[in-house]
Amino acid sequence: MRARRLTGSLTGSLTGTPNGTPTRSMNGPLACLAVVLLTLTAAGCGLSGGSDDSGGATAGGCPVDKGNVGSGKLTGDVKGGITFQTTNLKKDFGNYFNGVIKAFEKAHSGTSVKWIDDPGDSQFTQRLVADAQACTLPDVVNLNVNTSIALTRAGYLLDLDRKAPGSGEPFGAAMWKSSVFTDASGAKVHSAYPWYSGGIAQTFNIDLLKKAGLDPAKPATTILGMFDDALKIAKVSDGKYYATVANPIWRIPADWQQMGVKVLSADGKSFTFADDPKTVAWVEAMTKLYKAGAMPKDSLSSNQDASTLYAQGKLVYGSTNPNYLRFIQQNNPSVYKKTGVARYMLDDLGHTVGAPQYISVAATSKNAPTALSFAQFLTNAENQLAWAKDPNVVIFPSTTASLDDPFFQSVKGTDPFAEARRTVAEDRKTATADEIALSPGELNAITAQVQLAMQGKKSAEDALKEAQSKADELLKQGS
Repeated sequence: MRARRLTGSLTGSLTGTPNGTPTRSMNGPLACLAVVLLTLTAAGCGLSGGSDDSGGATAGGCPVDKGNVGSGKLTGDVKGGITFQTTNLKKDFGNYFNGVIKAFEKAHSGTSVKWIDDPGDSQFTQRLVADAQACTLPDVVNLNVNTSIALTRAGYLLDLDRKAPGSGEPFGAAMWKSSVFTDASGAKVHSAYPWYSGGIAQTFNIDLLKKAGLDPAKPATTILGMFDDALKIAKVSDGKYYATVANPIWRIPADWQQMGVKVLSADGKSFTFADDPKTVAWVEAMTKLYKAGAMPKDSLSSNQDASTLYAQGKLVYGSTNPNYLRFIQQNNPSVYKKTGVARYMLDDLGHTVGAPQYISVAATSKNAPTALSFAQFLTNAENQLAWAKDPNVVIFPSTTASLDDPFFQSVKGTDPFAEARRTVAEDRKTATADEIALSPGELNAITAQVQLAMQGKKSAEDALKEAQSKADELLKQGS
């Protein structure tokens, strides 16, 4: 599995990039993944289910109970103490997690859960790698996608397919099926339970759409269809407002994946996006929009905040992050009242993508039966729904029963925030976790070439060929 977009802590995954677009976020130590994998490999980590010199079982080179590895369902009493680590959640959600822990300990007499909360800064991955190599990885740990990739490959996480068969049934079928990582043998395994995500939806200024002769009740259903609408907006706006921001860094490669472009080769060792005529059409459309004035000229190479511009009434299309609607509501209620919400463009892909946060059990746990039981308890439908109902957070659960709850499905009124909750919850039922990500170097190299094309300095074909060549070089270097 190719390393995918890192979501980091709750704050990172829900606020996303400066323009509030979480599916294009670059939060967290994404650039460290290659280093992490190299470090774990250099450390001589063994396959899960291996043996040490004395004949005992090992996981990632650490001595473990034989029941933690190899074939056969994990068995044992749910008792004793475990450690549970989240990422930057204790400050805002202490009451919720303390309640979950208390309920688990009550349901399982003789258990205790010690809660640790990592700050989720740029050293997050390195700290977990150090813990893993020291054989002290927390028993139950909240992971982002890239750290899950690294720890799975090195054999540090419990293989849920073998140790807890059938435990993926509560989760959305598409999300569970796609939440797989490659182990040291090259096999695709479930080593983590999908947890919360931020969701994605279209948001737009209803009044400004109408001025362009567009029907807010019939928003675009494809990426290029939205670009066509943006051209109509440019023709009537006369520079007083814009359709969207110009910097393609917010849209690469998410737009391409949604359009069904094959971004990477099947083995993940080379890029293939330049070979698809749909990518050329996308660059040509972006160029046309930029020249037509559908985007602020000064936003081409800046990190201009789309949420702020939208709140000022200067953009037609707002962030795809439903959480940002609170920002609009607080900073410009009049614009908030004019905001429409619709399902995100499914395009040729037919569904949306977005890596959730994950909950894993350490294969090195000295109390794996209790750790596994707690991981399942934390991610069950009841507990996920309870957290989603917290008025201080905008998250979407990963279990079907949670998404089917009246809290999401029987939302009353036409308030934008309520509409977003209903729309995104429905989308989460078919969304997958197989979102493609680029390293910062790869993303910058590709973006730079597309920017040249948008300025008319290169043809779309030449820009993409050069972008693919540069990205391939970086991919080979692991940067």
